[in-house]
Amino acid sequence: MSRALGILLGFTADRLLGDPRRYHPVAGFGRTASSLESRMYADSRVNGAAHTALLVGATTALGVAAERITRNHPLLHTAATAATTWAVLGARSLEREAATMATLLEEKDIPGARDRLSHLCARDATDLEADELARATVESIAENTSDACVAPLLWGGAFGVPGLLAYRAANTLDAMVGYRSPKYENFGWAAARLDDVLNLLPARACALLTGLTAGRPAESLRIWRRDARKHPSPNAGPVEAAFAGALDLTLGGTNDYGTYVENRGTLGDGPPPTVPDIRRTADLAGRVGLAAAAVAALTALLIRRPGPTSRPAQRGGTGSKGTRWV
Repeated sequence: MSRALGILLGFTADRLLGDPRRYHPVAGFGRTASSLESRMYADSRVNGAAHTALLVGATTALGVAAERITRNHPLLHTAATAATTWAVLGARSLEREAATMATLLEEKDIPGARDRLSHLCARDATDLEADELARATVESIAENTSDACVAPLLWGGAFGVPGLLAYRAANTLDAMVGYRSPKYENFGWAAARLDDVLNLLPARACALLTGLTAGRPAESLRIWRRDARKHPSPNAGPVEAAFAGALDLTLGGTNDYGTYVENRGTLGDGPPPTVPDIRRTADLAGRVGLAAAAVAALTALLIRRPGPTSRPAQRGGTGSKGTRWV
């Protein structure tokens, strides 16, 4: 119960408070990763793999230690799980960025929206107009609903604090170095592949929850099955396709990231996104996050540590105790 309760409390804290404005643990991890990169960087997959292994391994070990210290103290375990869940989730911040972009575009502040888009994605927004800025925002909300909300919740439900921390460390590294740019194509390869593996199941769970919470499961599933493979990412593809089907939009196209251009195919049958679709997408993302929190809590309840068990007392001895699993 302590893990499930901690996840729900942490999710609630994120919904009410959002990210800490100062001393954010993820920001601290990012600074550490940047400092280590300056010492380890080389145009080499080996160096990049070592960089990833050291950072993700150390963060996971910290989570394991927290679980072991608190495992026999339910209140402490609940508090540790809640604090970690709050720290690694980014759903509320994503919602705020979506609202900011929607307001800027509704007020026709195109320069302001171009500048603000960098808070959501790495696209070059220099020449983007309102509808293209809306498309970039909708796609970023969809992809980050999986990365910043659904995936950490599900890993936390299954593995507790180590799962939460390991996933966030891997995903943060992917956001920092997992690009197909000349600088990071080799060094960031390990971080990108690890993030792909860790998101395989959560991304598909997010796609499924998207159709269900939108009330359009059949259409969302149809677009997912038909179009997801067009997207270059094995995980963003199902999520964005599911959102396209759920919202009756067409997403995708050619994206310019400054140092390279990527064709993401076209996903869906509806019209391209326009400014009003940003708030629709954010509302759907909120419902998906709520459903994911419920699934994560249920997972935590189903994957419980066995408590003490007893055997019939034997003459001259006492009953034996079962093993506790973390």
